[in-house]
Amino acid sequence: MRTAIRYLAYPLILGTLAVFLVVLAGRGVAYWPAFPLLVVIGIGTLAVLERLAPYEPAWNRDHGGDTRVDVLHLLVSHALIQGAVASAFGLRALLPELPSLWPTSVPMWAQILLAGAIMDLGLYTMHRASHISGFLWRLHAIHHMPERLYWLNGGRRHPLSALVLAGPGLITLLALGATPIALGAWLSIMSIHLAFQHANLDYRLGPFRHVLGVAEMHRWHHKREFEDAQVNFGEVFLVWDLLFGTHHDAPRSPARGEVGLKDDDIPSTYLGQILWPMRNR
Repeated sequence: MRTAIRYLAYPLILGTLAVFLVVLAGRGVAYWPAFPLLVVIGIGTLAVLERLAPYEPAWNRDHGGDTRVDVLHLLVSHALIQGAVASAFGLRALLPELPSLWPTSVPMWAQILLAGAIMDLGLYTMHRASHISGFLWRLHAIHHMPERLYWLNGGRRHPLSALVLAGPGLITLLALGATPIALGAWLSIMSIHLAFQHANLDYRLGPFRHVLGVAEMHRWHHKREFEDAQVNFGEVFLVWDLLFGTHHDAPRSPARGEVGLKDDDIPSTYLGQILWPMRNR
C-alpha cells in the first residue's frame, strides 16, 4: 500500500484530474460548479492519503491550534482564486472588443499550458522578490512560519501576499486576452498541486522532481535557516529555478524540527497574522 501511494499518488490523482479539467475546458463546460468540485475531490483524497502514508507522522498532529488557523487561510485563499476566475470572465464581458494576442485557435490543452507558464513565471518572480523586500517578506513569512508541512499549508498565505504573487501573471493574461476557462482550468490544477507541494505524504516523483515543484523539493524552501531556504521558488514548475540558479536537490528532504522560522514572533491567531505585517516594521 505505501509503495503504491509513494509512486502513484501524484501522477494518478493530479494527472487524472488534470485530464478531466482539460477535457471539460475543451468542451466548454461551465466553470462552476464542476471545476471547484474536482479540486475538492483532489485535495480531499490527498488529506486522506496523508493519514495512510505520512512523510513525518508528527506533522499529522495539531500544533497549538494551527489546524483551525490553516483552514481559515485556505478558505480565504480559495475565495481569492474563485474571485480571480470570476474577474476574468466578468472583465472579458465588460471590456470592449479589442484585438487579442491570445492564440484561441490552438487546442485547449495548449492554451492551459501557456496560461500556466505565464502565471508560474510571474509567481516565481514575485516569490523571489518576497524573500528580498522587507514588507513583502513580512507578508510572505506567514507562509513560512509553520513547523510542520501538510496539505493545508498550500493555502496558508496572507491575502495581500497572494495578490502580490499572482498579480503580474493575472494582469499579463488579461492583457493578452486569455480565454477565461483556460485560466480557470490552470488555477484548478495549481490548487491541487499546491496541496501536494506541501503535503505530509511520503511520495516520490523520480527524475521528474527536477521539473515539478513537489514536496520532496519544496521542503528545502521551508528550511528553518532562512539562508538555506532561498531555493526552489517555483510554484508548479522548477524550470525557472534551473534557469536562474535557485534549484537545489539533496538525497534527504527536511523533516521534523527542520522547517519553520528561527526567529518567529508572528501571532498564532488568524487575525493576529493578518495584522502582523502592518504592525511589525
